[in-house]
Amino acid sequence: MIDTQTIRIQQTSQSRIDTLDESNIPFGQLYSDHMFVADYTNGEWKDLRIAPYQNISISPANSALHYGITIFEGLKAYRNPQGEVMIFRPDANAKRLNISAERMCIPEVPESLFMEALTELVKLDNSWVPSSPNTALYIRPFVFGTDEYIGIRPSQNFRFMIITCPVGSYYSQPVNVKIETEYSRAVEGGTGFAKAGGNYAASLYPAKLAQEKGFHQLVWTDAKTHQFIEESGTMNIMFVVDGKLITAPTSGTILKGITRDSVLTIARDWGMEVEERPIAVKEIVSAAKEGRIQEAFGVGTAATIAPIAKIGFEEDTYELKHSDQGKFSSKILKELNDIRTGVIEDRYGWTFKV
Repeated sequence: MIDTQTIRIQQTSQSRIDTLDESNIPFGQLYSDHMFVADYTNGEWKDLRIAPYQNISISPANSALHYGITIFEGLKAYRNPQGEVMIFRPDANAKRLNISAERMCIPEVPESLFMEALTELVKLDNSWVPSSPNTALYIRPFVFGTDEYIGIRPSQNFRFMIITCPVGSYYSQPVNVKIETEYSRAVEGGTGFAKAGGNYAASLYPAKLAQEKGFHQLVWTDAKTHQFIEESGTMNIMFVVDGKLITAPTSGTILKGITRDSVLTIARDWGMEVEERPIAVKEIVSAAKEGRIQEAFGVGTAATIAPIAKIGFEEDTYELKHSDQGKFSSKILKELNDIRTGVIEDRYGWTFKV
């Protein structure tokens, strides 16, 4: 455990909390008063500090700017009926951050440092955790290289930061998705399983093309054949077909989603038949044509549960209108929300009280 006395705290002289309107919170645009910062030099994390949220200064030769040496995580804090703040599965995010770190030649962030930094920051900005329905405090830990060096090599110096922002719903309505068969998000042996900045940068152009055709997100397929479903742009994807919950297995090209794991765990406990297996594009297209897709939805920290209304493939678009549309996804969303906000017992040990 990191001694919290080593975390220097400089409080802001002017809080911006009065700018928070819980009835209208844009996602990812309003940031809390403080941020956590630590620097990695000479083989260790040093100078642990919480400072007022502000711009940072970096060299024009910064290695992250030129070579994408950056990773991140995303998690949320909620307020329970007693007014206490609960963070959902932060230990899982700490572990996954270090999986990404290893792949990107970034030093491990000790889980004790991750948890202490997170706890102290959220405690300080407790008033920024909203309590209105469908709101949360989004927490963004990230690490980036800070070397001033133009040359292809792993960075030797790094910065670990955590910023937070109150958020409402990521999607305000069911989403339309397009199955992508030309561009690729990740390949085996690449960085698809890591939350590395470059993965998302590379996905923006094909996503933009899809948005111009009326789709909110892409459904990525395997890079080699484009015959198997992988994940969506901001979330893992699941289908309920003929009463079974099916999703692609995590792999070197699919992010091991924490919300994904939570949904599968609860579904199995409810006695639902769950299949983690390769899902052929033709299987989903056939099921959509035949009206056998009871529902499809994305799962992720930002999106939580995002119902899918339409699936596009090549020149056709299939509208999902099964009589059971939304039956499972709305039930699982309520269960997750009730666990995260302390409305029901957390029988999994997922919530962390600040």
